Amino acid sequence: MSRRETADVAIAVVSTNVRELLEPCLRSMRPEFEAGRADVWVVDNASTDGSPEMVRREFPWVNLIALDRNLGYGRAVNLVAERSESPWIAPANEDIELRPGALERLLRTGEDHPRAAVIAPRLELPDGSTQSSVHPFPTLGLALLVNAGVHRISRRVADRLCIPPAWDSTRPRDVSWAIATFFLVRRSAYTAVGGFSADQIIHAEDLDLGWRLRRAGWTTRYEPRATVFHVGSAATKKAFGDELWPRWMAASYSWMARQRSVPVAWAVAAVNVGSAAVRWAVLAPLAMVFPRLSRARNVNRRWVRVHMSGLRSPGALRREH
Repeated sequence: MSRRETADVAIAVVSTNVRELLEPCLRSMRPEFEAGRADVWVVDNASTDGSPEMVRREFPWVNLIALDRNLGYGRAVNLVAERSESPWIAPANEDIELRPGALERLLRTGEDHPRAAVIAPRLELPDGSTQSSVHPFPTLGLALLVNAGVHRISRRVADRLCIPPAWDSTRPRDVSWAIATFFLVRRSAYTAVGGFSADQIIHAEDLDLGWRLRRAGWTTRYEPRATVFHVGSAATKKAFGDELWPRWMAASYSWMARQRSVPVAWAVAAVNVGSAAVRWAVLAPLAMVFPRLSRARNVNRRWVRVHMSGLRSPGALRREH
């Protein structure tokens, strides 16, 4: 079944080897397709688990782009943007499900906020909690505040900066950027900034897009009255396991080096590494006396290793991820 030109949203589901989650994801989008609000696309990044065959067999109303190699997330969404004409594009992970009314609410918010390029929903995790899905841009000032424990000192500042767990996830607001698990992005803004960058293959592509949109004069709007269920990093955890978080941070520092400068990336990493190292050094002897501190000690030790990726050479920092 071909797409319809009149749909408000072109949903771009990027799928990689999680067929068991892709099926309920697409099922949740069927009502939006039937209502004429959305055309649904699946870009399959060379899955070997039968995902493309399942889409062809079970979801003939979905537009399928089956790739023979993994292009990453942003490049896959760009393919849908090139082949569709809807005024809104919705990048989507394959491990999400739309809650009833979510897409309508996001579209209404987009109408009410014409300078908002991105409209981001509340992401609901399997345990019913709200995912931390909107963030400030990483800066040296932010690194200093977080490491100084601003979320413990001032809940008001932490809420304004969307620092968990202090941020109020029930309050609609403008934010710096939102993760691209699922959101609406206005095509005119998306096209104006060139879509997702080819330099960010699999991590931090949403951070980069939000940064370029902000520099172009657009805003990002968080709309918690629209809820989207999210399993959480299903494909990337399957691919990278325990290395998921280190890879994400390495990509973020690479983005920082390209967009902000290598010295800025080094400065932010130095604050994060130094602060975590101090905490680890303090906790190490205490944990021998108070075993309950062992987890915090280990977290800070791992934090040191993860943020060391921001202290790489200029060439390594600028390398695409």
